[in-house]
Amino acid sequence: MEKRICPAVPIAHGGGVLKPRRTKDLDSEKQEFREALLAWFRAEARDYPWRRTSDPYAILVSELMLQQTRLAVVLGKGYYTRFMAAFPTVQSLAAADETSLLRVWEGLGYYRRARMLQATAIAVCERHGGHFPAEEKALLALPGIGRYTAGAVLSFAFDRPAPLVDGNVMRVFARLFDDDTPIDSTAGIKQSWQRAADLLDREHPRLFNSALMELGQRVCKVGVPDCLACPVAAFCHCISPESLPVKAKRTVVTEVTEHALWSRSSDGTLLLHCENGARRKGLWRLPLREPEVLADAPVIHEMSYGITRYRVRLLVHERQEASALAGDAWVAPEDLESYPMAAPHRKVLRALLD
Repeated sequence: MEKRICPAVPIAHGGGVLKPRRTKDLDSEKQEFREALLAWFRAEARDYPWRRTSDPYAILVSELMLQQTRLAVVLGKGYYTRFMAAFPTVQSLAAADETSLLRVWEGLGYYRRARMLQATAIAVCERHGGHFPAEEKALLALPGIGRYTAGAVLSFAFDRPAPLVDGNVMRVFARLFDDDTPIDSTAGIKQSWQRAADLLDREHPRLFNSALMELGQRVCKVGVPDCLACPVAAFCHCISPESLPVKAKRTVVTEVTEHALWSRSSDGTLLLHCENGARRKGLWRLPLREPEVLADAPVIHEMSYGITRYRVRLLVHERQEASALAGDAWVAPEDLESYPMAAPHRKVLRALLD
């Protein structure tokens, strides 16, 4: 996007960032703020597949995928396109078997999202005849639908005036109002939702919410923002934008070591384990064993991967004809691709088989 600076607007140093000086009052010129933001978005909006439709199901799928996965991954690696090809309607998702669902979702992580998405689809089919309700109360009554998701469906699918706050919007507001209240605090969250409601363009909610989120993604981005390209810089109170937003909570990463078993039988089948925990129920992986059980088994592969607040060091030990425990099964190598697995474990299997 070409950067244009009005010659009449002097440039200020916001900490280490060049930015136009504030010349407008947001409290008294809200409509002008909306018009400036929408004019930029109409000219510069990126083309995403969920922006080409008003189907609430397609929009819900995109929102669930994007909640904990970067946009570049969802689009660049084709997850959204593959999912919609496999389950093009809410009815097809509601009727899907869990193995097929998890296999299509594989690699996105946070598999609870996939199960919750299907639970929502089933509820829509059973309670509303396969049609998403267009009222907030009815949407919030569906499993897996919270305030943000309901607002996304209402504004993006039905063009209803519903405020919307995500991490991008919180960052925009923290800088726009020069507010160092921690955005993850109760007060910070409440303030963000109130500001979203106050600023919302009630005549163009779909466009406005999309524009505000894209502003955070592309211009008022994490770290050092591009203030000279900001369409609403004239309203911004921020003095040191790279120092905002403030967060109260810091994630502590815990180091974990896991010991996995690589065992093949005389007929060439491989020992796998089907997980039964809440996080990865229905996903397959190499069986885990206590380190003392595998003390005499050589390590043939090692890798590290991150998951939520953990950094996992995975050691794979080899032992032929090992005993199968509860949840274990012998699987033919040619069938492995049909078994859903978390991405790190799929990578381990492929590396060892190669």
